[in-house]
Amino acid sequence: MADVIIGSSIAKDERRRRAPLPVRLARGYRTEGAIAAAILVILFVVSFWSPHVLTWGNLANIAQASAPLILMSLGVFLVIATSGIDLSVGSTFSLTGMVAGLALSSGLAWPLACVASLGVGLGVGAINGGLVTFAGLAPFVVTLITYAIGGSLAFVITDGHSIAILDPDFWLLNGGEIVPGVANFFLFCAVAVIAVELALRKLVLGRWIYAVGSNDKAARLLGIPVRGVRFGVYVASGLAASFASLLSLSYISNSEATSGANLMLQAIAACVIGGASLFGGTGSAVGAMLGAVMITVIQNGVNLVGINSFWQGAVTGCVILIAVLIDRVTKLRS
Repeated sequence: MADVIIGSSIAKDERRRRAPLPVRLARGYRTEGAIAAAILVILFVVSFWSPHVLTWGNLANIAQASAPLILMSLGVFLVIATSGIDLSVGSTFSLTGMVAGLALSSGLAWPLACVASLGVGLGVGAINGGLVTFAGLAPFVVTLITYAIGGSLAFVITDGHSIAILDPDFWLLNGGEIVPGVANFFLFCAVAVIAVELALRKLVLGRWIYAVGSNDKAARLLGIPVRGVRFGVYVASGLAASFASLLSLSYISNSEATSGANLMLQAIAACVIGGASLFGGTGSAVGAMLGAVMITVIQNGVNLVGINSFWQGAVTGCVILIAVLIDRVTKLRS
């Protein structure tokens, strides 16, 4: 009987591997497909109030506006996949922007200013990872502390003043074209999403990340370097937040100490909407990307319809609640 069951399972796996690529992708990305469909529905519904929503110019604006959130969400997703949380990404975003603004205003060439500013994310990520993995502190407490300190430092270093970016070439980071015909913001997001998704699905490191999020004790018994994995994802999250800040700064050309105030909630929301569980072990980079796009589409729709922008937070919160409830119902059924 056992041989029959094993044989049947092997046959099913073989049929799945032989299925055409579109079929395999549809099976493997059901949640992501549903999110993509929901984005299209939102765009279609909003178009009844504002036909401008489906124009090429508005869709390009949505893509460009969502790029920083996509990059930040990828870093946050890696932390969430290991059953952690990173509340510091918003203040890391703000602090990076202020450091970059100071570096550029002092005359430093923008590529060097970017490299120096990435040190903010590297430092914050290393502090978070070190305190969580080696000091054994709770991720919520650690990242809440670095969130508060980073947000405060963003005001302190410039006395709360905004910094206008006057370097005429800095816009190239966001709007330039390393690959002819492809804007940099799109290229960076595409490369980041593909790289993270392939790493999670094809590399041993990806299996380690999911294993640590599912059961860190079992992962440790299997010989997985749990501490190293956790430390690495926090560093990756910090770097992603810093790079997202530089991409945004290149777009708006003005550094504000409060620029990342709301992005922490949005990044976590993007991951949850994209199918990641706050308990770890699930989700995908594609889902995090689509979650970020959905949030941007909702914000864009609220503005085009003419709804008071103060409602954006409430709408985002409701979307998070619906995503969490769906995740909960799905787990109960399984």
